[in-house]
Amino acid sequence: MLFPTITFAIFFLVVYTASWLLMPRLRLWKWFIIAASYVFYGWWDWRFVLLLVAATFINPALAVQIRRARGRSRVARAGRGWLIVAIVVNLAALGYFKYFDFFASSLDDLLGRIGLGAPLPLLRVALPVGISFLVFRMFTYVVDIYRGELEPASTLDYGVYVAFFPYLLAGPIARAGEFLPQLRSPRDPHTVDAGRAFVLILGGLAKKMLIADYLATHLVNGVFSSPQQYSSWETLVGIVAYSVQIYCDFSAYSDIAIGVALLLGFEIPVNFNAPYAARTIQDFWRRWHITLSSWLRDYLYIPLGGNRKGPGRTTVNLILTFLLGGLWHGAGWTFVLWGGMHGSGLALEHRRADVRRRRGTPEPGATARARALQRLATFAFVTVAWVFFRADSIGAAFSVLWRLVAGLGSIGSAVTGPVIGLIALGIGIQYIPEAFMERLRQGMTSIGWVGQGAVLALALFLIQTLGPQGAAEFLYFKF
Repeated sequence: MLFPTITFAIFFLVVYTASWLLMPRLRLWKWFIIAASYVFYGWWDWRFVLLLVAATFINPALAVQIRRARGRSRVARAGRGWLIVAIVVNLAALGYFKYFDFFASSLDDLLGRIGLGAPLPLLRVALPVGISFLVFRMFTYVVDIYRGELEPASTLDYGVYVAFFPYLLAGPIARAGEFLPQLRSPRDPHTVDAGRAFVLILGGLAKKMLIADYLATHLVNGVFSSPQQYSSWETLVGIVAYSVQIYCDFSAYSDIAIGVALLLGFEIPVNFNAPYAARTIQDFWRRWHITLSSWLRDYLYIPLGGNRKGPGRTTVNLILTFLLGGLWHGAGWTFVLWGGMHGSGLALEHRRADVRRRRGTPEPGATARARALQRLATFAFVTVAWVFFRADSIGAAFSVLWRLVAGLGSIGSAVTGPVIGLIALGIGIQYIPEAFMERLRQGMTSIGWVGQGAVLALALFLIQTLGPQGAAEFLYFKF
């Protein structure tokens, strides 16, 4: 079920009404929201719901064992065995659905190259939508209990946490410690920040349907599927257009998810903060997919040793973290290379920062011109890396990049005014002052529910009229 569709609008209207009617009876509300979330998730394939059901019962049981082991012993690592079991169970589910065929085909290719080829069985199972996000949420729960930062929740509460439909498919990655406390008492409808919710939802719909989907259908898909048909200028604009597309697509989902959750009375974390205004790669990852980058930091980079064991180990930890982060995005070597590029870039930035500190050299970016150049360089690096993220293979990525020098000539007919305008808009919206957004939220709040509904209806009409016919799936659904 896609957010920008009539089907979801009807679904949410029913859920919204029933949710607030049932909220005073909190236990009944929890059963209802689980059922609604199962309907939402099972809209693609009802078999996917079985994964949610299994997760709802297995992880709470393992979490209880972890907590009991810690309670019986004062040893810091008590319960580690049960934690390992939980990690193995969750990784096994992820590996079965997402990575088995990837590793089997990679091994088959390797054996074939050394003359030991033998056809290996491929599962070719349907990939549950958003399984990587689901597994990461389950990880945070069992790990935080092992660390003593969280107490086990009831199976019912955990079921709501796992299945809550606004963030179910593509995040943000809400941690158990952030979400579960909100289930302890009924939400108060008078505290709902409806103005902020509607601004997020409207902005998300516009970014998705007016910018992301238009750029995809009018340039990006063609450049990446048939690069030989495009000139250098068209290829360059297409590559930049993909940077804008993936930002507008993914941030749109996150904004709509946060807005929908707000209307139901729940706060989930912000996931984007003007990433293309970043001046360094590190700054980019503080702004892009914030819940993922913080997850990688807290549950992978720091446990590996972080920057506590010297410059060499810091470099290894950064690269390894982002190699695994790339593989988390998709079962393909293009994602691994993309992660390796970001990990290597971060490691280089750390090394340069260490050198500056030893020499007492001031931080760069003292002037407006220097800051602008930093933003341009960071955006260029991120955009080139996105080529590997988007391409079907490493060879296909290099074919696209090769067209930057092999297709010299006229600008080409694919570079149109609307394409350039939407690229500029997609980048420009990240520089809108926060004060303006706050006034917009206050204005939306002041017009009340009737006015908000009218604005939403008008916006949906304009989006349906001006945007492409039908909404494409969000890009991050496949992750």
